[in-house]
Amino acid sequence: MSQINFDVAALRSFVVGMELGSFAKAADRVGRSTSAVSAQIRKLEEQTGTPLFRKAGRGLALTDAGDVLLRYARRLVELNDEAIAAARSTDLEGWVRLGLQEDFGEALLPGVLGRFARANPKVRIEARVARNTDLIARLTAGELDLALIWDDVDAGSLARRAGGTSIQVAEPMIRWIGSDALQWRAGTGEPLPLVLFDGPCMLCSIATAALDRAGIAWRIALTSPSLAGLWAAASAGLGVTVRTSYGLPSGLHMLDAETYGLPNLPSLPLALVRSVAAPAPPIERLASILLDAVRGYASPLSLAA
Repeated sequence: MSQINFDVAALRSFVVGMELGSFAKAADRVGRSTSAVSAQIRKLEEQTGTPLFRKAGRGLALTDAGDVLLRYARRLVELNDEAIAAARSTDLEGWVRLGLQEDFGEALLPGVLGRFARANPKVRIEARVARNTDLIARLTAGELDLALIWDDVDAGSLARRAGGTSIQVAEPMIRWIGSDALQWRAGTGEPLPLVLFDGPCMLCSIATAALDRAGIAWRIALTSPSLAGLWAAASAGLGVTVRTSYGLPSGLHMLDAETYGLPNLPSLPLALVRSVAAPAPPIERLASILLDAVRGYASPLSLAA
């Protein structure tokens, strides 16, 4: 029996389709027709010998086999791109100053930096994990080349002031976060205990304003200068915090707002800002890897039919 070899282009279409939640959108991204992408997906199913998708309401979701293939497909596409970048960038040198929030530090930073360093061993990275306000200040001061920020300001205007560019990466929902240890329940008359950052925090301000509009009493149960402190306090059941799904520890989960009598919270744009309009090749290469990582991390679980 001959060895089966997956087509990296087909795997890329599969990965991008899952990231965007639509293979029609994936076709635009990979520069192919929708019918060509559909043919690629059918070929993958033929090669695996099992369906990759199942019906889920009015859409499609991955089967167990599809979920397994997606994990391998991401790795194979990344390795393909890493190999090409390494072969083309043997002489790439310089520095890149990168900034991002704690939400992404533990979940994404090791993989992004490891992938970049393997392909570009002569490039040095100076990474800063900090709060959004600090990152914006450093971008404005020209102390960062590249930063992933919550777009509580106009990232385009910020980039132009710094002489650079910005791109919206995603727009995740802000969610109430808690653990099974949480004792508070709606309707008891007890104020909602909140676990918040000390000092200014955009997500915290959005959440408390929503509670005030809904007439829900709240109190501050704990403040912390670090995200790790918020996660620890929420895990212990001291209160509820607010973040997106990025970097959510296993002991915590997103609370259903209706079940807990809490207001729904809005989405929040996530932007990648470059501090110069024509960044050096090392900066552009790291930006590409970071975009791939964030988009993969945020990939939806189902597709529209």
